[in-house]
Order: sequence, then C-alpha cells, then structure tokens
Amino acid sequence: MDDLIRSALQWLDPVQRIEDFKQNPVSTQRTLLRNLLTTAAETEWGRRYDFAEIAAAEDVVAAYQERVPLHTYDDIEEDVLRVREGAADVMWPGTITNFAVSSGTVSEGKIIPISQETINYNRTFSVGAGLYYLKNTLDGRFFLGNHLTLPGRVEEDPNYPGTLAGEISGILAENAPGFFRAFFQAVPNEVSFIPNWEEKLRAIAERTVDQDIRMVVMAPTWAIVLFDELLDVYNDRHADTATTVSEVWPNLQLFIAGGVPLRSYRDLLEDKIGADIDFLETYGASEGFFSFQDDLEDPSMLLHLENGVFYEFVPLEENGSDDPRRHTIEEVEPGVRYSLHVTSSSGLWAYEVGDVVQFTQTDPPKITVAGRTSEMIDEYGEALYGDEARAALRHACDETGAHVVDYHIAPRSLQDGDEERPGHEWVIEFDDSPENLDAFSDRLDEYLQDVNRHYQMRREARAFDAPTVSAVPDGTFYKWLKATKDEISGQTKVPRMSDDRDVADGVLGIVTRRN
Repeated sequence: MDDLIRSALQWLDPVQRIEDFKQNPVSTQRTLLRNLLTTAAETEWGRRYDFAEIAAAEDVVAAYQERVPLHTYDDIEEDVLRVREGAADVMWPGTITNFAVSSGTVSEGKIIPISQETINYNRTFSVGAGLYYLKNTLDGRFFLGNHLTLPGRVEEDPNYPGTLAGEISGILAENAPGFFRAFFQAVPNEVSFIPNWEEKLRAIAERTVDQDIRMVVMAPTWAIVLFDELLDVYNDRHADTATTVSEVWPNLQLFIAGGVPLRSYRDLLEDKIGADIDFLETYGASEGFFSFQDDLEDPSMLLHLENGVFYEFVPLEENGSDDPRRHTIEEVEPGVRYSLHVTSSSGLWAYEVGDVVQFTQTDPPKITVAGRTSEMIDEYGEALYGDEARAALRHACDETGAHVVDYHIAPRSLQDGDEERPGHEWVIEFDDSPENLDAFSDRLDEYLQDVNRHYQMRREARAFDAPTVSAVPDGTFYKWLKATKDEISGQTKVPRMSDDRDVADGVLGIVTRRN
C-alpha cells in the first residue's frame, strides 16, 4: 500500500509543481537560479565567475547579470568539445554522455550537452503536460490505448566512444519511463531510430495501422507525411478506401505538437484526421523544454518556471548589442519580441537559444514563439518577421479556403531591365490550392499592410510591390530536403524566409528538373 501511495504522489507531483510556480513565479525562478549556481559552484565555469559568491548574494539575479555575460554557441564550443572528450566538471558537475544536436550534424553542428538532471526535468515536463490536460478535461480515455511518438534518431557517437548523440527527442525516448514503454509505447525505439526517414515512416505506419492509438506526439510537419503513409498502408491491408485518420484510429483523442508552430498546420491536420480531437502545443528545444498549452482554448503556452531553466529575455532590437537589457519574467511586457536566453541544469549559462518569443500575458506568464532571431526579411526596409508571415498565410488560407503544407519567402528575382518593383516571392506547396493565386496574394498583402507599419509605408510609397505566389507540386519541399541534407530527421525543417534566393531557387529548380 505504501508503494502505491508513493507512486500516486509521484504522478501528482508534476501538476502540483505547476500550480506552485503559477502562484509564485518570481520567487520560483530566483530560487532555481540560486540552486543552479550552488550546484555548479565547483565547476570550471563556477570558479571562473565565482558562482558561490553570486549564489550567496541577496539579489541573486542582479549579481548574476552583473558577473555572467550573455553567451552564444561560439563562446561555449571549445568547452563543449572538451566535455564530449570526457572532461569532467567543466560547465556542469561530473561527466556528460548525452549530447543533443541543436542544428547541423553531429560532426559539424551545434551540440548541446544533456545532463541526467535535464533528462529528469524534461521527462517530468512531459508527464506534467499530459496530466495537466487530464486535470482540465477530466477525460482519461487516452490512458486506455497506445501512444505514438515520433522521436528523432540517437546513436553512439563513433568519434567519442561511450557517448550518445542525436536529437533531444531521441535522447528522451532512450530514457523513457519503464511504465510508458510497458503500457503505452506504440512503436519500439529500434523502429523509431531507423536511419532512413521514408523507411521509418513506412515501418511506423505498418506497426500502428491496426493498433488502438489514443495519443500522438510529434511535429505537425511530419505528422502530415505519416498520416498519408498510414492511409496507404491501411487501404492496402484492408482493401479499403479510407480517407481520414479517424477511420484508422477511431479512438484518437489528443495530438501533442512540438517542433514547429501548430497554428500553421492545424487546419490541415484537422482535415486529415477527420474527427474532433484535442490539440495541445508544447515548446521545447535541445536547450530545454520551456512551455506548454495549459488551456485548450488559448493557443499561447504557459512558461514552465521550474523545469531546470532560468529565463532571460533581451528585446529583439537590442540583441547582439554591447549592453542589452536583460529582463526576467518580473520585467517582461506583453507584445514585445524578445530573444530567449537560458541558464540550465546542463551547464548553459545565459545562453542564446536563437528563438524569439512574445508574452501574451504575465500573470501567469504565457508566450507564443514568434520565430528565430534570424527569421526576418529586411531586404527593402520592410522588416517582415516570421510570426507576421505565418499569420498572413493563415489569414489568406481562411479567406480563400486553401491549405498550405510548406512555404518559403525570398526577395523576388528581378532581371536587368525589368520594370517591376522589388517585392517578395512566396514559394508555396498547397494541399488545397486557392482558385486564384492573385487573390491569395492580395490577402497576404492586405494583412501585412495592416500589421506591419514598415511594410505598409513601402507599399504606399510604391517602393515595394505586392507579393507574388509560386505554387509548387506536392512533395517538392520534401524532394528539396532530400537533395540538400545529408540526412533527414524530426528536426529537419524548411527555412521559412531568407534575404537571398538560395532556398527559393533550389526549390523551384526541383520543379524545373521534374518538368
């Protein structure tokens, strides 16, 4: 009986922690920072910046920001390499054997050390998000069937024996709780880690086509591809003509999304699923798991303040300047774009994640992800941000009945002698195309003029033309990914915008070669 009680309390603890930090957000973050500094005080970084003295300061946040500068990956790369080689007590106590590929490849990309403490925090985060959904809905049917996750690949790094490297989702899959593997996991890790992405999706579809899948956890972009595979397998196996996922998995209840913004794909996913299910969005990265949707009616996400991460927010216009303001959750304001910096239980100290977030409210703190710090086109002074582009795309789809699978925005290619003014080219792969591409372009243009003053001023001055839309056939962006990436994984994403035409010309070149 005591074991059952302890087990029940362990399950309830993540929910109670969420309620606690919602009541005391500022003190929760201050206590967390003090604990991180104390834990790492005897590491090389701890001695370099005198973490022990900072932790003892009455105002620990002010002392930390005074002594510890903001860091980028270039600042930590040499120490990360030493940690990979087995050096102990460098950025975090002990040795670290798990490494997440934040971008690029295992050999050349940004590699983030992942401590056991971070693994434990992130595992609790995932359980907490699910249990908080249960608390709010009182609908536990998803416990009666299987859960399908789509983690990225992780494998032993041959250059650093004894270490694992890959995607953070794969590291967490390797460290999944025993109860999840025993009772809920739909596909074993050896299938999830198949190197070839197409073979992997096919194998997952074949394994799950006749299972009772109640919950799906994956990036929306890859869910769309998987669902098409699933329907192909189901119809081949059963000589049927199913057209929606709900015909294959009639008890599907919950889709937990991460990796890319859900809002860009929700309509398309709803059409493919063909039934009324719940969607819950999370925001995580190699550097930590940061937020989750705690209210199904509110698309913004609750910032998790006790997940081993201390947060700082730099106004985007000051990011990279000599003396930027470093805000904590006590000082942020809704509607302002901030560059996210984190201090974590894996030894990241005031580290720039590269993401831009906006607060929708501060009590409790809720955010949306506005894009990457590099996700902006300002070729002509228009300062078009990624979140504005996504919102414009959604507006145009709503107005025209279209659905978008993938897209990329670039400056329009102008030839010598062209009388056309500068503007943007939107290269779009539609699932349902609008009847008139010019009307779709007009909706994009109208929305952007409404929300972006810089864009509107240049349009009014006729220095900047309306966008053009180039529709490409089904599968074009996926073909471009396969042609340009050494390997495709759950973290492989299409760049959404660029000040040059490398991506746009590459994607359009796929169409030209096909024809």
